[in-house]
Order: sequence, then C-alpha cells, then structure tokens
Amino acid sequence: MISINHRMAGVFSYESSEIDWCEDNYRHSEHVVESFNTMSSFIFFIISPIMLYLLHPYAKERSLAIHLVWVMMIFVGLFSAYFHMTLSFVGQMLDELSILWVLAVGYAVWFPRRLFPSFIKDRSTFSKLVLVITVISSVSSFVKPTANAYALNCFGLHLLYTLIIEMKCCTDQKALRLAKLSIALWVLAISCWLSDRFGCSFWQRINFCYLHGFWHILIVIAVAYGSTLIAYLDASYEIPYSLPGLQYWPCDKWAVGLPHIVLKGNPKTEKRSCNRNHRG
Repeated sequence: MISINHRMAGVFSYESSEIDWCEDNYRHSEHVVESFNTMSSFIFFIISPIMLYLLHPYAKERSLAIHLVWVMMIFVGLFSAYFHMTLSFVGQMLDELSILWVLAVGYAVWFPRRLFPSFIKDRSTFSKLVLVITVISSVSSFVKPTANAYALNCFGLHLLYTLIIEMKCCTDQKALRLAKLSIALWVLAISCWLSDRFGCSFWQRINFCYLHGFWHILIVIAVAYGSTLIAYLDASYEIPYSLPGLQYWPCDKWAVGLPHIVLKGNPKTEKRSCNRNHRG
C-alpha cells in the first residue's frame, strides 16, 4: 500500500514528466516551473468563450454538440497551464489527452457523411465508433504514453487530408482565403513548437526561450480559423437553406479578427417549407 501511494504521489510531483521545454525553470516563481508557458495557456480562456458565442447561431441550427469543441478547448488551456506549472507526468497526460479529445469531438461532429465507411449509415454510429477508439487510445496512453502521439497524429493528419480534399471543390474566395490563413497559422505554430523542442540551445544562447508559449497563442488562433472553415463547409452541406457565410469579429472589414459563420437565410421558414414539400 505504501509503495502504491508513493508511486501515485510520484506521478503528481513537480518535474516527474520526462518533457522539459526550453524556458528556464523557476525563473520567476518557486511554485511555477515555466512561468511564460503557464501564462500563455490562458489564451485558451479568452478565445474559447468568444468562439462559443460567435458560433452559437450556427450550432443552434446545426447541432449544439458542436459547442463541445470549444468547451474542450477550455480544458486544454486548463490542463496546459497545470502541466507547465508543474511539469508533472499527470499534467502531461491530461494536456495531451485533452488535445486528443478535442480532435475526436471535431472528427465526430464535422467529418463529412458522404465519406463515412460503407458499414456506417448515420452520424450517431460514426460518433460512437470515434468514442470507442478515443477511449481505447486514452487508456493505452497511461500504459504506453507514446500511444497518444500516434492517436493525435492519425486524427490530425486525416482531418487535414479531408480538409484539403474538400477545399479542392470550393470556389468561395472568402473560404479559400480563410484556408490559406489557417494553414499559415498552423505552419507558424508548428514551427515554434519544433524550434523550441529541437533548437533550444540556439534560443538559450540569445536568451529567448519563449517559443512554446507563442505556440499556445498561435495554435488557438489556428484552431479558431480552421474549425470555422470546417464548420462553414459542414453548414454548406448539412444546412444549405440557412445560406451560411463567413465574417470576422469584431469588424468584418478589418484585416485580422476571429472568423465565424453568419446564417443569411431564414432557417425556420425554409425548414417548414421543406417539410411541407416533403409531405406533399
């Protein structure tokens, strides 16, 4: 019993994770291992509520389950802050698994129905399959932590591949511009992550060890851009009567902002009309 309790305490203890980012440890506080990486995680708590608000008209018309993506992003921010504050093994697992579940939720609610495997007939069945795979991956991660990396890569790369295929058929210039911005932000974010992870010695020489924190900021914005693009394509297929369009908050004329979907049609009127036509 003492051995089990000691082992449990070990995985919660500071710096029990094998990962240590480039930022100097305990530089600004004896209670926070990586101060800038911890503080930059709070960008999740700023962007996520705004995106929940902006996407609510679309989610209300399409499916409220879509809100789970940004609700889960709040947990990503929470667990990321905890991980960088402690660099504990449990913090690492919670951080990585929360990202996995964001991808899984996005996969379940947005993956195009026409691309479902032939043995799956509806989104409910597809979502249950994704749930089973995600649970198995999550449990496997505690046995073999590298399993989570494979699951993240599989989900992420397949979503990226699907998005590229979808954009080949898109002629909407605003959507194409959003796709280019999403990819640019994603590439910049990944570059920061890789450079911090594998080029730390260079950044330490010039005393600039904050690229992982910039990864946090850039990846949240990249997810906001990418998920809105995916949601727009989804709305065009699933609720075309709502005449979905893209706008930017707080001002559509600004060069930068958070993208969101506006429904230009009258969904309730259109749905009633569709139902009458169907009955007729």
